[in-house]
Amino acid sequence: MNRMDTARRAAVIRCLIESNSINSTVRMTGAAKNTVLKLLVEIGASCSAYMDRSMRNLTCERVQADEAWSFCYDKAKNVTEEIARENEGAGDVWTWVAIDADTKLIPTWIVGNRDGHTARAFVHDLKSRLANRSQLTTDGLKFYFHAVAEYFDDDVDYAQLHKIYGGSVDETGTARKYSPPECIGCEKKPKIGNPDEKHISTSFIERQNLTMRMSMRRFTRLTNGFPKKLENQLSSVALYMMYYNYGRKHTTLGTTPAVKAGITDHIWSVEEIVGVLEANGPKATRPARAASSN
Repeated sequence: MNRMDTARRAAVIRCLIESNSINSTVRMTGAAKNTVLKLLVEIGASCSAYMDRSMRNLTCERVQADEAWSFCYDKAKNVTEEIARENEGAGDVWTWVAIDADTKLIPTWIVGNRDGHTARAFVHDLKSRLANRSQLTTDGLKFYFHAVAEYFDDDVDYAQLHKIYGGSVDETGTARKYSPPECIGCEKKPKIGNPDEKHISTSFIERQNLTMRMSMRRFTRLTNGFPKKLENQLSSVALYMMYYNYGRKHTTLGTTPAVKAGITDHIWSVEEIVGVLEANGPKATRPARAASSN
């Protein structure tokens, strides 16, 4: 690979963070496909390592968490034993994300299965980054409670928001093929400590999940833009999180989540994000935010 300068690297990164596919990035920048993929993996690893160091001793008071579905290579129902052997991570992939409701900062995320192992890894990492007692809200997934009880003990105000959904047919009786069932109600269930009922909500994390889907081609539904390799999925998520926290101005904040949280004093340019890779070099070969493979 011919080594690209900062300006050309930044041009490639700008395409990727604006939901362009690898092939469209190649067409727009003139860079070779292998060059784009190698840069994605290297900068994903550097961004993941940088945020792992910087997202510490955070004073988040209200945290919301959720998990977003995607798939690698093929959906789980179509993955045969042969495909699984030849393609690491093939099948359903879940991205677990936490957000600070006040600053909109994403202090941690993890990519893995929708199971107890990933839940424990996710909650343990979240706990290690907080400097104070927080109120935490998740959905009703059973794995959350056991993980929160194990790692937070009584040092958290934890509640679950259980959503009640209607049927999978519309008013005419026609089955809904793509649209999700309608949410017809919510139940707020305090679990640990004394959570403030008015702040038992998952609205911010659910909106963040939409932003994530709109910002990464790999998360777009009903297209052929899904990831073919787990490594590239991990790298894309790490790059998105870096840009979201440090470089993307949040409309309601007027600045980035990292500035609002006091982690940095200015909005980062894409060139500064590229500088994270250039300062450290491609020491890491893959982002470390994978809890388990499928």
